[in-house]
Amino acid sequence: MEQQLAQKSRVRPVEALKPETAVSSHRRKTDATILLVEHHPLFLKLIKGILEAAHFRVLTASNPKEAKAVEAGFAGTINLLLTEVMMTPDLLGTKLAKALKERRPKMRILLMSAYPGGELLILNYGWHFIGKPFLAEGLVGRVREVLHSKVHEQATDHFDTRN
Repeated sequence: MEQQLAQKSRVRPVEALKPETAVSSHRRKTDATILLVEHHPLFLKLIKGILEAAHFRVLTASNPKEAKAVEAGFAGTINLLLTEVMMTPDLLGTKLAKALKERRPKMRILLMSAYPGGELLILNYGWHFIGKPFLAEGLVGRVREVLHSKVHEQATDHFDTRN
C-alpha cells in the first residue's frame, strides 16, 4: 500500500520538462510572433520550446546586438519582446527594449529576471515582468496576458542612470 502511494505521488522529471506536456491545456492557434532574447543557451532553448509548443512563432537572439539584427531583418510584426533584464552590466534588457520600442511602438515588452528586485528596474516604463524561475504554464499564461494588454507608449526613464 505504501509503495502504491509513493508511486502515485512521484513526479516523473522527464515528463515535467517536456514543453508540450506542460502547456497542453493552452493549445490555441496564434499568429503572434515573439522575439526572445536570453544569453544562457540552455534557457534560450527551453523557453523557445515552451513558446513554440504553445503555437507562438519565436525569433531568438542571445544578446542585444543579435536581437537588433534579427528585428531589423524581420519584415513581419513582432508582437512581443521577451528579454532578460540583466544579461551583463553593459547588456541591459531595458536598453534593448527602449531601442526596439522606438522602431516598433506597438510591440509589447515582457522582461524576465531571476535577480531579487529585477522588477524594480522596469516599473518606470510601465512594461510587464515575470520572475524566474517560472513554470511553463505560468510563462505561457503571462505571455498571453501581455499580448492581450494595452500597448504602453515609450516612457522616459527618470531613474535609469546607465543610459
